[in-house]
Amino acid sequence: MTSTPLSKGANVPVTVPAVRAELTWGAGGGPDADASALLLGSGGKVRDDGDFVFYNQPRHATGSVRHAGKRQGAEITDAIEVDLHRVEAAIDRVMLCASADGGTFGAMRDLRLRLLDAASGAELAYFPVSAATETALVAGELYRRGDGWKFRAVGQGYASGLAGLATDFGISVDEEEPPPPPPLPFTAQPPAPAPVMPTAPPPPPAANPYGPPPTGAPAPAPPQNAPAGPAHSLSKGEEHLPIDMRKRLSLRKEQIAVSLRKHGADNVQARVILVLDASGSMSALYSKRVVHDVVERMAAVSAALVPDGVMQAWTFASNPARLPDLSLPALPQWLELHVRVGSLGIFKRRKPSANGQVDMRQVGFGNEEQKVIAQIRDYVRQSPSAVPTLVLFFSDGGVYRNAEIERELRAAVEEPLFWQFVGLGRSNYGVLERFDTLTGRRVDNVGFFAVDDIATLSDAELYDRLLTEFPSWLKAATAAGILR
Repeated sequence: MTSTPLSKGANVPVTVPAVRAELTWGAGGGPDADASALLLGSGGKVRDDGDFVFYNQPRHATGSVRHAGKRQGAEITDAIEVDLHRVEAAIDRVMLCASADGGTFGAMRDLRLRLLDAASGAELAYFPVSAATETALVAGELYRRGDGWKFRAVGQGYASGLAGLATDFGISVDEEEPPPPPPLPFTAQPPAPAPVMPTAPPPPPAANPYGPPPTGAPAPAPPQNAPAGPAHSLSKGEEHLPIDMRKRLSLRKEQIAVSLRKHGADNVQARVILVLDASGSMSALYSKRVVHDVVERMAAVSAALVPDGVMQAWTFASNPARLPDLSLPALPQWLELHVRVGSLGIFKRRKPSANGQVDMRQVGFGNEEQKVIAQIRDYVRQSPSAVPTLVLFFSDGGVYRNAEIERELRAAVEEPLFWQFVGLGRSNYGVLERFDTLTGRRVDNVGFFAVDDIATLSDAELYDRLLTEFPSWLKAATAAGILR
């Protein structure tokens, strides 16, 4: 240890290129604790949720900050490592934070923060942290001073836990809703017979003063409210949907048929897989129910292309997770049970959710598209289908794993699946935006487009854009022998 511990508010210069901040406390009963870091810009806030490094998002996109994990013995240590030379110029300070699990910091013995040279392990600073009822705290901070860095002992506590601390620095945290009740078993009921109303006999036809119509004259036009043709065929389970949802689905299926016909893909069948970005930056799109609307609109694609209407689904952030399959009768409850980010729940240590819900704490906060792409590729290989697979992939950007994503999608060229990416906003989509121009592939197996506000896009325009490249891929993949 340093000979003189730092007092609260004291600072020291940091002259090494990389540091390790160790939060240490005595073992043997009492709460557990977790170290975390917040990367702040000049306004004292994070730029987005990706600037929060903690146990469910253990690495910053730049690689400059990472959660190094715990060591246990007579003492317990949790650590954050910071490569100061790799911290972006837009970042002014790195807050070194901690959260208590199962109690308050006041119940922990000998709590302290040590700053070490990451290369040699030499101690640069030592700060004994005093706390009482706090469940989260900023223990210290690394901040720019001129062309260099300094460390300050802070010791600011929060009684509102990690979520309260994160909110103070600009992390978007939704209020957690109680879990919905388990679905009731569905029992189909026959429709009630329509009441029989007495009717008067039809009036006699009016006399035609000009005599009978000449032979070959056109028949009178049917009234405007008469059916225009044969009834629209129902998908499996469609009749069990609420009437308003059923009407929307019917109209959307007709629009999808028009779009496919326009691109020469009448009567095509496919397996449909839906992928939903659940990274921290997506929180607003979930809370405003934009994603709910997207899922309902994509359910129509599955109803139009899949014989039984069932669609597989994944969600992802730092890690991927498969969601329960979506069938049409389950659509209303599926939206409430499974279309959620649950940002606040990420900070809590709890058992997996009921009703097949994904524990979003395991999914995390970051953007790791390549992981879910790889998992879907594995699923398609292990569960072959007689029809091609269409992947509908929705994300709000923040793509940075460009090399890994490109490697996965290039390898998928020889597989019977087409990847249609949809950007929800004008953000950074990295290699996904450039895939149409990437050479060296036998067929173009990736489509991409982005919209500022998908809720304002009509069904006609959405399905036209969504299904433009898929029919072209079907023809090219068949000619190349990828599809048989």
